[in-house]
Amino acid sequence: MNIYSLIPDIQKIVSTKGWMSPELSAEFSKEIATRLQGQFGTGNTRPASLRLSQMGPRCPRALWFSYHEPELAEPLPPWAEVKYAFGHVIEGLAIALAKASGHDVKGEQDEIRVDGIVGHRDCIIDGAVVDVKSTSTMGFKKFKEKTLAQDDPFGYLEQLDGYVVGSLEDPLVIVKDRGYLLAIDKQLGHMCLYEHRIREEHIRERIRLSKAIVQLDQPPACTCETVPDGKSGNYKLGVRASYNPYKWSCNPYIRCFLYADGPRYLTKVVRKPDVIEVDRFGKVVYN
Repeated sequence: MNIYSLIPDIQKIVSTKGWMSPELSAEFSKEIATRLQGQFGTGNTRPASLRLSQMGPRCPRALWFSYHEPELAEPLPPWAEVKYAFGHVIEGLAIALAKASGHDVKGEQDEIRVDGIVGHRDCIIDGAVVDVKSTSTMGFKKFKEKTLAQDDPFGYLEQLDGYVVGSLEDPLVIVKDRGYLLAIDKQLGHMCLYEHRIREEHIRERIRLSKAIVQLDQPPACTCETVPDGKSGNYKLGVRASYNPYKWSCNPYIRCFLYADGPRYLTKVVRKPDVIEVDRFGKVVYN
């Protein structure tokens, strides 16, 4: 078997009965329990450090705060905690399906390093490094239509670059020049395999720049993207910037308005929205 038949092989096996053997069920259950314990368990707080998963495009000011003052991070709302827990289950299921379909799966959650920066790859399938991603139906289109390289706000490709480069000396890894993202549409259940040619010089340069940023004595300037909010004249944080847990440290004067489709963080208010405004602690602002 080779990795190019992974998706049809999974689709074939999932339509049959009996693929979840007692051994695979026990392994899957243990993996999910470990992931959820890591998310919700006590005593699992890691010391501030750079990670391979953080090497994508990121505001340097936010990166500096994540290293020097991590306690300033905005806590995840309850719905986000549930969303990420759901993602652990989906990603664990994808790996279980790969095993059940007969593909060779090894090296799960192995620790790897690139220029001193640590990461944990998801797995190796048929000799290739694979990172599993659960995504919305809208986000899934980037994987299916092969447009992720043009719009990768969360740095999935830099993360994969790091995992493959950190695995180059691993004898389990046969494919050295590319890696794969196994994407799962968490709304509809569709799956696809995204192939990515590895950029070793690029990821090493990203690591060098990240190290230089956290070594600064003072936080650098914020580069969080702002975009027009419709035709109102207002400006808001871009998608990636809105997920920045240090957004209030980067932009202490942003204003948060609660729209039906979620919070919107305005950096410039020309016309005040006719919706509830809250401060950084979620308290309603009356003005």
